[in-house]
Amino acid sequence: MLYLYAVFSLCCVTVLVAGIIEQRNHYRNLDKIPNRVLVNGIRGKSSITRLCAGALRGGGMHVVAKTTGTAARFIFPDASEEPVHRKFGIANVVEQIGIVRRAAAYHPDALVIECMAVMPALQEVNQTKLIRSTIGVLCNVREDHLAEMGPTLDDVARSLSLSMPVGGVCVTAEQERLAILQQEADKRKCRLVAVDPESVSDAEMAGFGWITFKENVAIALEVAALLGVDRRSALAGMWDAPPDPGVLSVVRVAAGDKRVRFANVFAANDPASTLMNIQQLQRQGLIDRPLTMVINCRPDRIERNGQMGALCGEVRPDRIVIIGEPTRSARNAIPPDLQDRVVDLGAKLTPEALLDGVLNATAPDSSIVAVGNIHGQGEVLLHELASLPSWAPDDRQRALPPMLRTPAIPGQRTELRAAPPGRVRR
Repeated sequence: MLYLYAVFSLCCVTVLVAGIIEQRNHYRNLDKIPNRVLVNGIRGKSSITRLCAGALRGGGMHVVAKTTGTAARFIFPDASEEPVHRKFGIANVVEQIGIVRRAAAYHPDALVIECMAVMPALQEVNQTKLIRSTIGVLCNVREDHLAEMGPTLDDVARSLSLSMPVGGVCVTAEQERLAILQQEADKRKCRLVAVDPESVSDAEMAGFGWITFKENVAIALEVAALLGVDRRSALAGMWDAPPDPGVLSVVRVAAGDKRVRFANVFAANDPASTLMNIQQLQRQGLIDRPLTMVINCRPDRIERNGQMGALCGEVRPDRIVIIGEPTRSARNAIPPDLQDRVVDLGAKLTPEALLDGVLNATAPDSSIVAVGNIHGQGEVLLHELASLPSWAPDDRQRALPPMLRTPAIPGQRTELRAAPPGRVRR
């Protein structure tokens, strides 16, 4: 028995020593990166990470970045990127240690990294142990992950604040709960900088070849300014930055005599962000009426399914198509006066039947917005749509500024999916 205790004690000591060595090596790697930007919030983190990295590159800085959202990516100093490979496909905050080690090998001026923690305790560990950011970003407080960070939005704001750097700077575009964020920043002796989205002009937004929001651009400009990059250089770098695979996008697809504008809004899977994205697309003229709203349901997102169903009352689509399962979780939340517009396709459909069902419910010259969560039937739908040819707008359609036009070449395959594994260059 004494022998077993001795072996157990030796194992514990070995693990402890190995942990101390790994922590010291990790801190040594962090010290090689003078500026560390940790991007946290509910919606738009991946896009902001890319915008910040692009803005700093525009100022001539040597920058490494890493996103976590729709498709995790490691972004090299030359803006090329490759997928972050995970064992068994499972995300774990411990992977940040390897990301820091890899980033340090490039001796960058800055690391811009997206927070991948949801649980409040892990968010704090991510900041205090794994990243130790010098500049924090808390983009917004929205209605999502309430089970982990809620139950109220005030609780979510306090949970997200755990990623603020003690004695550092935190940049935010949040307005409604700014007072709570200020209280949390004061506790950490952190300077909170609130940006104004209207400080970004429409002309500056027109420089983007992909769809983003003034809030995100304003945050990236402020981060760049804190690190000494002038506005003109920062904007040029952002315009040149590659978008995230999950970025809000619109493509034009043709099926028989039908020409459809399809908007992939899956990435914005809380109701406030989803509505904001749809309104943005309508303002820019990228989608129009008649409008079909496709809601993808997931069995592990019952509450969110219901939120998307209730959102129909604000969007007022001409047709509502429900896919995935359980579809009743969304259908029951749709307002009674819209129930006659619902087409419930259910979950057990072949890819061909799913595509036919959605297109049959859609008018010949109309728009489709896909909301909810991309996983499951949403991915299948995108894959099927990608096989359809695209079409070019004609003179009867309202002309759009060049930077807002979605690419469409007659007869060319329309790409709706993320880039395949492997290093991708711009």
